Amino acid sequence: MLRRPALRHLFRALLAAAVAVTATPQLRAETAAPVLLVVGDSISAAYGLPAGTGWVDLLGVRLAANHYPHRVVNASITGDTTAGGRARLPALLARHKPAIVVLELGGNDGLRGGNLAATRDNLTAMVAAVKDAGAKTLVVGMKVPPNYGAAYVREFDALFAGVAKAQKVPLVPFFFEGFGERNEMFQPDRIHPSVEAQPLLLDNVWPALRPLLGRPR
Repeated sequence: MLRRPALRHLFRALLAAAVAVTATPQLRAETAAPVLLVVGDSISAAYGLPAGTGWVDLLGVRLAANHYPHRVVNASITGDTTAGGRARLPALLARHKPAIVVLELGGNDGLRGGNLAATRDNLTAMVAAVKDAGAKTLVVGMKVPPNYGAAYVREFDALFAGVAKAQKVPLVPFFFEGFGERNEMFQPDRIHPSVEAQPLLLDNVWPALRPLLGRPR
């Protein structure tokens, strides 16, 4: 006959097993789904937009509609720079173990007139870290307004393509391609795209992203 302490231990073990069995399907689904990690700034963080309307949210919907198994994790922070992204990327890679990482950073570096050599170094280091983690990388390019000076604008415009070419990773040349000059596609600050522009952002990313996804299931 089992004594009371032994019975209590047996009961706890059976209860833990029951909970584990109940939780297993969901946990297995989350574990099995490859993670698509987006590391960006306010554009990808959906600054000023209603919840669920940003391009990263739309990406999750499109992936599901096209039967891709990926689970989207949005690690974008408003105001972030390439230096900030570089600092927090190792923890994100360790935590989420992504299959794909979309790097949408650099716009704030340019708007602040930052040192572009440092921006280039930060992006290069992030791509290298993603590669070391065994994941695929997509670099998303941005442009700065012409009032920053012709030389700075040219260097900034070439920066993303240069990193992507050197690191042999795919590139979205310009995130705002096709609507960047249309005021009605932006919020009143003229910096952040409106709700109406979010599908266009996704459409600009999709051609470069799709080959990284593999076959739908």
